[in-house]
Amino acid sequence: MAKPLALTLGEPAGIGPDIAIAAWLRRTELGLPPFYLLGDGDFIGMRAKALGVEVKLAEVRAEQALDIFADALPIVATGIAASARPGYPDSTSAPAAIASIRRAVDDVIAGRAAAVVTNPIAKSVLYRAGFEHPGHTEFLAELAATGGRHPQAVMMLWSPALAVVPVTIHQSLRDAIAGLTSELIVTTARIVVADLKTRFGLARPRLAVSGLNPHAGEDGTLGVEEQTIIAPAIAALRNEGVDVRGPLPADTMFHAAARATYDCALCMYHDQALIPIKTVAFDDAVNVTLGLPFIRTSPDHGTAFDIAGTGRANPSSLIAALRLAARMAAAPAA
Repeated sequence: MAKPLALTLGEPAGIGPDIAIAAWLRRTELGLPPFYLLGDGDFIGMRAKALGVEVKLAEVRAEQALDIFADALPIVATGIAASARPGYPDSTSAPAAIASIRRAVDDVIAGRAAAVVTNPIAKSVLYRAGFEHPGHTEFLAELAATGGRHPQAVMMLWSPALAVVPVTIHQSLRDAIAGLTSELIVTTARIVVADLKTRFGLARPRLAVSGLNPHAGEDGTLGVEEQTIIAPAIAALRNEGVDVRGPLPADTMFHAAARATYDCALCMYHDQALIPIKTVAFDDAVNVTLGLPFIRTSPDHGTAFDIAGTGRANPSSLIAALRLAARMAAAPAA
C-alpha cells in the first residue's frame, strides 16, 4: 500500500490509545498495514507507561509514517493536547477527539493517507462540549460536504460472517419509525450496492431487506409499513436491476443458513441490525461508513472506560478495522 492509514485517537480516557498501542506492538506478527496515530505524543507515552509496555514513539508528518512504522509508532500531532486519565474524561477529551477526526479526514482528502480508521468516541462527553452530531457517521458526512451539500452516509457493520446496514441510524425507535420512507430505503440500498461493487469486489451484490414489524407485518395484521413503505422500495430496486429480497421477518434472517443467501442485510432501525452482528461477530466486526468520498472503518465497540489503562482491552476489532481499510483502499475502483 502506497499510503498509510490515519488512525484517530478516539476518546482519550477510553481504550482507543490502548488498542492502538497493542495493535502496533503486534504489527510484525500480524502483518498489519502501516498506520499513524493522530494525537499528542506525550499523552500516548503516558498511556504506554500506565499500560506497562515499552513502545517507541516518533512524532512525524503523515508523509513520513511509512518509513518509520516498522521501528516506531508514528504520531502525527494535532496541536490539541489531552490530559484525561484512563476512565476519567476531562475538559480536554472532546477537543482532542474532534481534532483527531478532523485531521484524519483532512489527510485522506489531501492524499496523505489511504483511509480513515477511527477509535471509539464517548458521545455523552462530546455532547456536553457542544458536539451537534448523533455520532461519527453524521460528523464524517459533514466533513465530507462539498458546495454545502452533505453526502448520505450509510453505516455498515461488516464481518466475515455477516454484514448489516441500519436504514435509520442514531435515532430513538419512535423517531426512526416516523422517519422511515421508501425513498430512504432506496437511496441507502443504492449506496450499499455501489460500495459493495467498488470497495468489496462483488459483481452482483445480494441484499436481504428486513420488515419493520414482527413477522414482517403478517400481511398487514401486525402493521402496514411492510406494504406501504418497504415493499414499494424493494420493487423500485428490482426495477433498477438490484438483486434484493424482502421484506423478510427479522427473527429468521440471521441464522447460518439464512446468512448464506445474501451479502448484506438492510434493517429498518439501529438495534435490528446491530444486535445480530454483535452476537455473531463481537470481536471481529468492523464499522464501515459507506457513501463518503473516502474510506472509513472503525472498531465495533465503545470506549470501555472500566478497563482503559489496564491492559485488558482486546485490539481484535481495531486490527480487523485496519485490515479492512487497507483491503478497501487497495480495491481497483477505490
